[in-house]
Amino acid sequence: MSVRNLDRLFKPSSLALIGASKRAGSVGRVVARNLFNGGFDGPIMPVHPRHTAIEGTLAYRSVAELPLAPDLAVICTPPDSVPALIDELGARGTRAVVVITAGFGEGGDAPGLERRQRLLDAARPYTLRVVGPNCVGVQLPRLGIDASFSHISARPGDLAFLTQSGAMVTAMLDWATPRGIGFSQVVSLGAMADADFGDLLDYLAVDPGTRAILLYVEGVTQARKFMSACRAAARAKPVIVIKGGRHAEGARAASSHTGALAGSDAVYDAAFRRAGALRVYTLEELFDAAETLATASPLRRAEADRLAILTNGGGLGVLATDTLVDHGGRLAELAPETLAALDAALPATWSHGNPVDVIGDAPGSRYAAALEVLLGDPGVDAVLVMHCPTAVTDPAEAAGAVIETLQAARAREIRRPVFTAWLGEAAARESRSLFAANRLPTYDTPERAIRAFMHLVRYRRGQEELIETVPSIPEDHRPDSEGARAILRQAQAEARTWLTEPEAKRLLECYGIPTVRTLTAAGVEEATAVAGELGYPVALKILSPDITHKSDIGGVALDLENEADLRHQGEAMLRRAREAKPNARIDGFSVQEMCRRPGALELILGLVEDRQFGPAILFGAGGTAVEVLQDKAVGLPPLNLRLARSLMAETRIHRLLSGYRDTPAADLDAIAVALVRLSELAAELAEVAEVDINPLLADSRGVVALDARVKVKPAGEVDPAVSPAARLAIRPYPKALEQEGELLDGTVVKIRPVKPEDEAAVQELYRHLTPEDMRLRFFAPKAEIGHESAARMTQIDYDREMALVGLDPEDQSQILGIARIAADPDGRTAEYAVAVRSAVKGRGLGYLLMRRILDYARRRGLEEIHGDVLTENRRMLQICAELGFERSFDPQDSQLVKVVKRFA
Repeated sequence: MSVRNLDRLFKPSSLALIGASKRAGSVGRVVARNLFNGGFDGPIMPVHPRHTAIEGTLAYRSVAELPLAPDLAVICTPPDSVPALIDELGARGTRAVVVITAGFGEGGDAPGLERRQRLLDAARPYTLRVVGPNCVGVQLPRLGIDASFSHISARPGDLAFLTQSGAMVTAMLDWATPRGIGFSQVVSLGAMADADFGDLLDYLAVDPGTRAILLYVEGVTQARKFMSACRAAARAKPVIVIKGGRHAEGARAASSHTGALAGSDAVYDAAFRRAGALRVYTLEELFDAAETLATASPLRRAEADRLAILTNGGGLGVLATDTLVDHGGRLAELAPETLAALDAALPATWSHGNPVDVIGDAPGSRYAAALEVLLGDPGVDAVLVMHCPTAVTDPAEAAGAVIETLQAARAREIRRPVFTAWLGEAAARESRSLFAANRLPTYDTPERAIRAFMHLVRYRRGQEELIETVPSIPEDHRPDSEGARAILRQAQAEARTWLTEPEAKRLLECYGIPTVRTLTAAGVEEATAVAGELGYPVALKILSPDITHKSDIGGVALDLENEADLRHQGEAMLRRAREAKPNARIDGFSVQEMCRRPGALELILGLVEDRQFGPAILFGAGGTAVEVLQDKAVGLPPLNLRLARSLMAETRIHRLLSGYRDTPAADLDAIAVALVRLSELAAELAEVAEVDINPLLADSRGVVALDARVKVKPAGEVDPAVSPAARLAIRPYPKALEQEGELLDGTVVKIRPVKPEDEAAVQELYRHLTPEDMRLRFFAPKAEIGHESAARMTQIDYDREMALVGLDPEDQSQILGIARIAADPDGRTAEYAVAVRSAVKGRGLGYLLMRRILDYARRRGLEEIHGDVLTENRRMLQICAELGFERSFDPQDSQLVKVVKRFA
């Protein structure tokens, strides 16, 4: 369930309070007081078995006595009474309930969990939506509704705040109200038995009264729904998140490097970033980010992080610069023309660089002249203007000059984000009011201003990543998933938790990840024979299912040049292993070719399964000091080349990989491909619990895995009836939908789901439509589709959308036609669209693609497919008739026909 009946929660015309009370200090009394004093102009009906009136309003003894069915009911009665009340309300027609009461298994107790299930069972027949239980309630300030037991009511505004923590509601309102910050909705989600973050994000994404959505998250339920909803919302408006409980202690007990590095908070961070949400860490930062994104001019490009600093105090400029560098921003390098213009406009004692120090006695005219020059420099992405009060300047006069300069620049279509920081308290108050009145971001310290700029940078990067063109991955390798499963089944049959190193490397090779050749030997004697087969030099490693980190007990010997070296090291290794791990099973040795790659960097690639978000991919600096270095980044599969490169760029070692001094850059594409292959493994092999590839050597010649460890799930933990891809928080490319179809002339075409890499091919498809066909498709003349539109058509959420493309039999990089559906968040209905190259019309491709997309929709459980067709588009109307669509004319537009296909 998603947005169904949430309009009854957010736009109720009538309310009931079940458990209203007169008892001092009771929740029922506080909620009643808040409700009746909120200003709601609809009926509020209190329910209490004994009281005649509550807050001067007639009370009713039971739900049955209510004169009408409330749109929204608030329940604060004992927990055992709640399921029956929900059933009674649902039967009367109520479709939304806020359950403030606790006692529904929040601590995992069996009676509470059973009570929670009875609550859900009571709501389900009526599709009645439940917020809570165990929550503070909801506030809808624009409607005058305060259905909460908060001590303070929210001001009306355009920020929505969703939180799991009831305490955060009161803390947030206590912080925001004196600062004049208002809200469109405040929702305490509590235990999220029914309505959760995903549901409310879907609703608020299209709410015109909500400018930005603020989240306080402790945990996510239904990760795939959350990711889909958050991504959809973030494409429409800013979504800003605080995550509570960042320091999970559970990672300390992890059995692999990857498990230790990829802690739960790192996975949440990856999820927020992938969904396009901006993560912050304090309440102050939350509101600063919301205000910045609402008032600052947008950055021109994703990598726009070059800041010019204009100040009347050198020390302020130094502090701002330090903070900028700490946060990953860059000081803009001023062009020679800019420096010359500043020389002409400023006193000779100005700083002659960035930060631009206009000296402490700077009047407004000096600020205006310098700002005008900086706004004209193409190497400046944004400007921070700062003022420190002095006895010889007027802060308000300087502020006014800044505002006038910006207004003049905007009249000339010069738009750069400009941030202001007027220091002081009394001296700066008037200036800050001027900036706020003119919707200019303003802050009281350089640090807050810099942080706000970096919020804008991070937000723009996140938005750009949602639609960035995806490069194609080489098609020179198809995963051998059956070969990989055979290796895993063997380990499961032997009840082993870990693959041997040679098995782990064979598994990686099944997915195209290069490894060094490795063989096994039962003892020292056999190891010498194996080494002779491989050729010296070799590496020797202890082989034991009970020794996780071999180097910790001296179980690795490198650069063995001859048989004598191998015998000596092998015998010594056995002794060390028996002393360090006397109970460990020793199966022998692994012997591998010695890989000599001078200058190569050691990396770690890993896979771990998170409890909420499923498989997560790790990348970072590898080697034996991996956990000391703590240089890592985590991403969610599925990955493509763009996402893999973005993941790599989050680490410090990426700078070394990009080349330095006389060391050439590593093959970044080869590293990215290895990450994509590991992502494919995660999507296809549910039997794999963890993967450690450490080290993965990388240099200009490519990559090679020197060591690998793979943890295997017991056979009983893997349900063969469930698709391995179901574990992923983001539905991967649905390979099972690849198929063939026959056109009317007998030509066989390949049909497959659209891929992010198809952006250019989709643009080319629309270039091959005639102007008339483009008009019929888009209902208006259109020459072509741009990058952003093509990206949205190809970078789809396979869980909510599907697009099938028909490929040119002679050149499968070319797309001849596309049919797509986009479902509503409830997964009940979907809108369709279809386009076919004009040159191949009449051969049956459009009909074929429509039939296949309808087959898919039926299997997915959709109830209907609908669309709008121009009356003159006779061929499309004929196809719809042949496929069983019903027609009706649009009463508001006689040129449109509405077509609907209902599935039985």
